[in-house]
Parts: sequence; structure tokens; C-alpha cells
Amino acid sequence: MPTPADRRANVLLVIAGAGLLIGTLDLLDAIIYYGTLGVPPIKIPQSVASGVLGRIAYGDGMVTAAFGVALHFFIAFVIAAVYILASRSLPLSRRPILSGAAYGICVYFFMNYIVLPLSNVYPRPHFATGPFLNGIIGHILLIGIPVALIARRCVDCKKPLL
Repeated sequence: MPTPADRRANVLLVIAGAGLLIGTLDLLDAIIYYGTLGVPPIKIPQSVASGVLGRIAYGDGMVTAAFGVALHFFIAFVIAAVYILASRSLPLSRRPILSGAAYGICVYFFMNYIVLPLSNVYPRPHFATGPFLNGIIGHILLIGIPVALIARRCVDCKKPLL
């Protein structure tokens, strides 16, 4: 029988795995999508770093790119943790595709219309149909649904942490 410490460790491992998966998928989506528009891959994590550092994030090469990758994965872990922990109390696992899609849409709007405007991101994003559609579809298929399916398979997530 698993101890409370075992259940805590299991939930943390599930969150870590989900965060790594959705962070990787989201980063690859951005690199591929913006790469087709001529944006060099290094600019993607630098743009994440610019949320904290502003325009100087584009001047320090790999240092700010590495910071951007770390920040991106931190955000992915938080996104995964919120859903997985919420699924312990809410009936999100009954319909993981629907719940995950809704969560992906919520994450997209939260990040783009609350977090980004409050950050130092440079240049300031503006609405464009292509990035909007890629963002919404990506957040549904690459973030929301995967984390929902992972949460559904996390049997111990339904058990109390303590």
C-alpha cells in the first residue's frame, strides 16, 4: 500500500512528466510555425525571456535563449500542475478531451491576454489570424488534451496527498 509520501512523489513525477511533454510540444510548435515565417529558432526562447528582460533578451545569444527555455518549462510545469491538481477535486477526467480542449483555450487566453500584457515582452504582440489559429489549435492539441489525458491516467491523483 502506497504511503502518503509515495503518493506525493507520484503526483510530482506525473506533473514533471506532463510539464516536460507539453513544454516540449509547445516549444517545437513555435519553432516550426515561426520557422516557416523565417524566424530563427534561437529567437523563440529569447522571446520568452523578453517577458522578463524586455528587448535586451535578444542581445545575449545563448544565455538569454537558455533562460527563455528554463522560463518556458517553468510555465509548462505550472500549467500541468494546475490541471492535474484540479483534476483531483473536479470531474475533469470524465471527459478528458473536452476538458483538455477547454483548458487549452483558457491557457491560451490567460497567457496572451493577461500574462503577456503585464510582462516586458518585446516586441508587443498584435493580433494576426495565422498566429492566433496556430496558438489556439496548439494549446488545445499540444497542451490541454495531453495534460488531461495524463491526469486521467494518474490513478493516484485521486487519492489525498496527505
